[in-house]
Amino acid sequence: MTINPYILERISRIPSDPNWDADRRNPGNAEIYADFFTDPAPYEFPESIAVRDETVPGPHGAIPVRIYRPTDASGALPALLWNHGGGFTGGDLDMTESHVTGAEIAARAGAVVVAVDYRLANEGVRYPVPLDDVVAAWTWLADRADELEVDARRISIGGASAGANLAAAAVLRLRDSGQDLPAALLLAYPSLHFPLPALDDEVHAVMATLPPVLRAKPATVAAMYGNYAGRISDLPPEVIPGNARLQGFPATRVLISEYDDFRPSGELFVQQLAEAGVPVETHLAEGMLHGHLNRTPVLEEVSCSLDFFATALRETPPAR
Repeated sequence: MTINPYILERISRIPSDPNWDADRRNPGNAEIYADFFTDPAPYEFPESIAVRDETVPGPHGAIPVRIYRPTDASGALPALLWNHGGGFTGGDLDMTESHVTGAEIAARAGAVVVAVDYRLANEGVRYPVPLDDVVAAWTWLADRADELEVDARRISIGGASAGANLAAAAVLRLRDSGQDLPAALLLAYPSLHFPLPALDDEVHAVMATLPPVLRAKPATVAAMYGNYAGRISDLPPEVIPGNARLQGFPATRVLISEYDDFRPSGELFVQQLAEAGVPVETHLAEGMLHGHLNRTPVLEEVSCSLDFFATALRETPPAR
């Protein structure tokens, strides 16, 4: 398999100069990124989904959340607490990986999705603040299941990239503090190890052809975790869940992008979960790069990825 042909054509428009200043605040760069993330056809938001914004209390102040609920469903529905990615420093409730993913999973699964606008690791914010926000949002959702018409036994947690890291870390904290666990854990192209495991040779050969801005080189990953945790040594399991004891984790689904520097982290975590006796399923998004849920289901492989998670919400049995 090779990179999806449509995406490959968009990649050709990104500067390959390793010295290119890729700051998205630059208007010219913003135009390049907008072109790269333009899909083959317009996206149509699901008509069956009602959306509302709320704030929930947390130890560091109010946390914005966005709630997606099917209007054609009734009774206590399964639910998902969803966390966007962005290297712990970027992302918000409006990004495709949060807004479109939340709406699509809600529509496809007949579930309530609550997307979390956790505090980002900027301007002195560091671990554990973003994780504290995610755990607080989880507690709010679990405590208000009846009010939100959610089945308290069928609430799952998930996220993409850095958000997947936060979701896995939230499970660790809940388990270790003796609290009720999510019914399932849904991870999209997660970052769960540092340093990252190596790519296999075939994937590496393709990755080497990509512009530097689309790569997560070792220095970039070190800077990401150094910024989030304030150091790159003696990192606790809540920062690097791949270092944790995983016994007792809920059933987990891991979505892996085929051409992604973080792919080996997701694959290793799958092996670690299986060794710990945790039920785990994977889906390889063929031809896709890291962050492919920042595209819309107009692309078939994105639609398949969303179905992979939606099926988990529909089929996962109650946690207790």
